[in-house]
Amino acid sequence: MKVSVALAAYNGEKYIEEQLDSILAQLGTDDEVIVSDDNPSGGTKAAVERVGDPRVKYIEGPGRGVIKNFEHAIAATSGDLIFLSDQDDVWLPGKVQAVTDEISRGAILVMHDAKVTDEALNVTEESFFALHGTKTGFLQNLIRNSYMGCCMAFDASLKDEILPFPDDLPMHDQWIGLKAERCGSVKLIDTPYLLYRRNSDSLTGNPTSLTQKLKWRFSIIKDIVL
Repeated sequence: MKVSVALAAYNGEKYIEEQLDSILAQLGTDDEVIVSDDNPSGGTKAAVERVGDPRVKYIEGPGRGVIKNFEHAIAATSGDLIFLSDQDDVWLPGKVQAVTDEISRGAILVMHDAKVTDEALNVTEESFFALHGTKTGFLQNLIRNSYMGCCMAFDASLKDEILPFPDDLPMHDQWIGLKAERCGSVKLIDTPYLLYRRNSDSLTGNPTSLTQKLKWRFSIIKDIVL
């Protein structure tokens, strides 16, 4: 089973080498990491080149924000199993094998737990699942999304269902998770296989009104149904 990692980057030079090292240590010789860089004039490309691994494929992003950058990275993958990755986290040993095992047993999408850390990787929360009440289920995650892209991987057959992303998505991970709920079996792994780094450079959303949240959910239902 060929593994592809879709990594969306934007000014990622501070942490991306550490992240890539933790990913590549778990990949086989035929696997790949697609780094889609949404700011090619920044320092990400040089950092990727310093890693110097032919399994890492650098491409320029569309320059339309994080959601479209992930769409671009996913579309460029060629593997049977697709992992999503941010630029500043650290994969823990056993992640790829544990997820691959669940996909081999029939899951279409797998999400594992993570430890939340500060910039220096000091653990601040032992379980993202416990912190956010993570559960499977379409209605549960439509009302209160608990899917987190950097902890997700899915069978490549799901690409035809999720791409292209609708233009009005609040975030890509909820869309992918809900589509997977409609298409097959979704599995949660309680073991934390990621250090989820929260730092001052992290991309965070602006506060949204109840009206906007309702509009987003209506749009997601409409797009899934259609």
